Amino acid sequence: MVTPVELYHSAPYPVRAAAASARGAYLRAWRYGPGTDASVEAALVRDRWPEARWNAAVARRLAAVLGRAARDVPFYRDEGLPAGQAGDLWSWPVLAKPSVRAAPRRFVADDRDPRWMFADHTSGSSGTPLTVYETRATVRAWYALVEARLRRWYGVSRRDRWAILGGQLVVRPDTTSPPYWVWNAGLRQLYLSSYHLAPSTAVDYARALEAHGCTYLLGYPSAMAELARAVLDAGYRPAPLRVCIGNAEPLLDHQRELIGEVFDCRVRDTYGMSELTVAASECEAGRMHLWPEVGHLEVLAYDADEPVAPGETGRLVCTSLLNADMPLVRYDTGDSGSLAPRDEGCPCGRLLPMLASLEGRVDDLVVLADGRRIGRLDPVFKSDLPIVEAQIVQEALDRFRLVVVPATGFGPDTEAMLVRRLRDRVGPVQVVLQTTCAIPRGANGKFKAVVSEVATPLVEPET
Repeated sequence: MVTPVELYHSAPYPVRAAAASARGAYLRAWRYGPGTDASVEAALVRDRWPEARWNAAVARRLAAVLGRAARDVPFYRDEGLPAGQAGDLWSWPVLAKPSVRAAPRRFVADDRDPRWMFADHTSGSSGTPLTVYETRATVRAWYALVEARLRRWYGVSRRDRWAILGGQLVVRPDTTSPPYWVWNAGLRQLYLSSYHLAPSTAVDYARALEAHGCTYLLGYPSAMAELARAVLDAGYRPAPLRVCIGNAEPLLDHQRELIGEVFDCRVRDTYGMSELTVAASECEAGRMHLWPEVGHLEVLAYDADEPVAPGETGRLVCTSLLNADMPLVRYDTGDSGSLAPRDEGCPCGRLLPMLASLEGRVDDLVVLADGRRIGRLDPVFKSDLPIVEAQIVQEALDRFRLVVVPATGFGPDTEAMLVRRLRDRVGPVQVVLQTTCAIPRGANGKFKAVVSEVATPLVEPET
């Protein structure tokens, strides 16, 4: 029997574009409604709420979510929290991702029917699927925040024509000629396949952006950087964009500079997850501001469920505030980072709390013999080096492999500089440098800049 996916891939381009547009119209109806513009303006006003007002609002919402979870959600009700402790967040155990993955419907409140909710199937950072259920109200509340803090901050809107460079197979895997994309009129979106991006196809991608009148690009930073590098090497000058927005991966400094140079625009970073427990976006001053309406964030120690001091790095553990119909309480995101002190202002004038750092996945931090854990090693690959992309692989406490895709001009001096920069950060370790034509992506199309083969996760492993 022919599957819908096979039918889609076998159809001519106009039919595929019509199918994508129909899907886009369906998503638009879920995401936006008559109250969207008012919700966007309200979110922009909240950007400048003082700390005391945010604390009070979050405390009220947190109390309501915890009460609902203890009373109405099967998973938590079966946990049997002692009477009177449900309202105390510290009484709740930290929730590991496999528990949600194994039985997502047990996290849905009794008075909600998953059959009538939006089911968001996410691969997560590991490429392992997880399903999150959301009501239309939750979906619209989320996309109002996206509109305010991911688009409006950057001078664009959902009414602009835009492009996404992502991991959906919008064309057949064996496609060898354009189009490597599909136009989704329902969302005014050009979906570009990251799987077909190569030096020989990059100019086709750049021309597609121009032909469809796209004003901004959102996508994996590694894919956007690969596109920018290939276009630059081909000697093609693409039309400027208003902004390029990174998501789903860390945006490294050398990627930011390259993307901004080629597309003659600002490059901004974002952080978030489909589980709707945390989100943040980068302002014009380069600071990552949290979206407090989405979730309550704790930073816990690696070796205990205890908070660390502001500015110290630890595990990011979050409690849903936006999605009270599938609340995830003290959900271990698997990510690592630190909070900025609340009295630390931002030149942009917004008063939202800030992340001081995002270090990456807990299980992909390099672990050194002295016990240190380090995640953001991207300064090793500063943009002044002739490399296309690179990856750091820790094979033992004292042994690292640098995997590099070289660009023109790469040679012994560059190799020596890379090794020296890595040792400056991790100490006198053995470093093996390996050149390659491409660094493999994960099952979800994402790129890992740092991979540790020796670090043992201190949270429940994903299976």
